[in-house]
Amino acid sequence: MPSPIELTLVVAATRTMGIGAKGGLPWTGLRKEMAYFARITKRPPLQATPEARNAVIMGRKTWESIPTKFRPLKGRLNIVISRSFSTPAQPAEDSNGDLVRAASLEQALAYLESKPDLDVTKIFVIGGGQIYDAALQLPQAKRLLITRILSEFPCDTFFPLSIPAEEDSTPGWTKKSNEEFNAWVGEEVPAGVQEENGTRYEFQMWERVEEEVQVDR
Repeated sequence: MPSPIELTLVVAATRTMGIGAKGGLPWTGLRKEMAYFARITKRPPLQATPEARNAVIMGRKTWESIPTKFRPLKGRLNIVISRSFSTPAQPAEDSNGDLVRAASLEQALAYLESKPDLDVTKIFVIGGGQIYDAALQLPQAKRLLITRILSEFPCDTFFPLSIPAEEDSTPGWTKKSNEEFNAWVGEEVPAGVQEENGTRYEFQMWERVEEEVQVDR
């Protein structure tokens, strides 16, 4: 388990940061984008042990939106957040160790910190809106992996942070270069605009800008 914990938020969002419509995704048929999501959330860092794996944290609605045959997501520790899990007070693990239920994001992070034997490396937050919002309030949220959907889709759910579609920075965050992006995810991510099933999109990585500490002299 890396110390301190870092959270990487993974999201597909339109130019106006729309992420959902009527309880689902506004777009369909992005198989290559979904394969990219699976690869980057599964792959531990190169220096990790053979037993290491990543964790994916999600809300209950996101969990329920995954087809039953595909959950828990393979090769990753799945952590599902819901206030309905407040009893018992501690996160509940399933029998094979692939699924943990927690009452809050803070409880989930405390669980990971208390379980170094899990050998969890990267930790990804994958939705939905309330979980993204909770993660962004924490200093541990260091990175955003955004699939920028360039085609227009009507949305009724939005990512709780405005990331300019045509700019390389926004207050507190900056877009990283393709080289930095590739180095962090461990593969060469397709650069520039992609198109699939009539939908145009682009892969991006943003990182939180560390605030400079002012020293009085």
